[in-house]
Amino acid sequence: MAARIIDGKQVAADMRAELTADVARLKEKGIVPGLGVVLVGDDPASRSYVSAKEKACAEIGIFSDDNRLAADTSQEELMAVVKRMNEDPKINGILVQLPLPGNLDEAAVLLAINPDKDVDGFHPMNVGKMVVGEKAFLPCTPHGCIQLLLRSGVNIEGAEVVIVGRSNIVGKPLANMLIQKSATGNATVTVCHTRTKDLAAHTRRADILIAAAGRPNTITAEMVKQGAVVIDVGVNRVEDASKTRGYRLVGDVDFDAVKEKVSMITPVPGGVGPMTITMLLYNTVESAKRAHGLL
Repeated sequence: MAARIIDGKQVAADMRAELTADVARLKEKGIVPGLGVVLVGDDPASRSYVSAKEKACAEIGIFSDDNRLAADTSQEELMAVVKRMNEDPKINGILVQLPLPGNLDEAAVLLAINPDKDVDGFHPMNVGKMVVGEKAFLPCTPHGCIQLLLRSGVNIEGAEVVIVGRSNIVGKPLANMLIQKSATGNATVTVCHTRTKDLAAHTRRADILIAAAGRPNTITAEMVKQGAVVIDVGVNRVEDASKTRGYRLVGDVDFDAVKEKVSMITPVPGGVGPMTITMLLYNTVESAKRAHGLL
């Protein structure tokens, strides 16, 4: 029996409807959540991603402060933009789109963002709070994975979770979130990576398998347990002459084979991807509430 497909588009739409209602209630109190967006250069993928975020803000009623800077922008100029947004009470969240051009110091820019407006959840202060279980902005993609599980009725508590990938953006924060003593955690977590011996021996134990390796077909049907839940974070381009663009997007999981064995699985595209921007919106609305003492 084929797996139930976890529809990230639908879950994201449901959450955005909730956020739209939240924003409307805030506006009745004279509060308009604001997101400051900075894009340096003209990378097509980054430009497309930022445009999608700005469109999403407009759809749920968030004010968006759009800052598009030339590729040769200096470190000082970029830091001045961040400083202005830090000091602007209309801005509740700050997003500096990564990667930045090579002449800029990404770490210094991220450190310069006020942690109270760090809606990406990348500032070391928010990372530290997350690790020790304090209230913090959670990184958007890992948080989106957890929301997909919870809203699909998956019981995380006590589950054997295996994460394939140890990046600072997905693998590490997701592991920390899932082991927390909380309603969204209490799992037993194994993190696998490029130096893991016998990867399949680990993945076959998983009640919940999360693939975030950044390589297509990393997870095959032989590597999953019957009835497991699979979350595929990967987004990879593979050549496909039948497509107008000459390629198609696939995840890290051999979807067609694995879906015949597991109980639930996310597709690529249409799984985790829609959740990332949604969780950014969620963090921005949460920031506005905190700034006005409503949380």
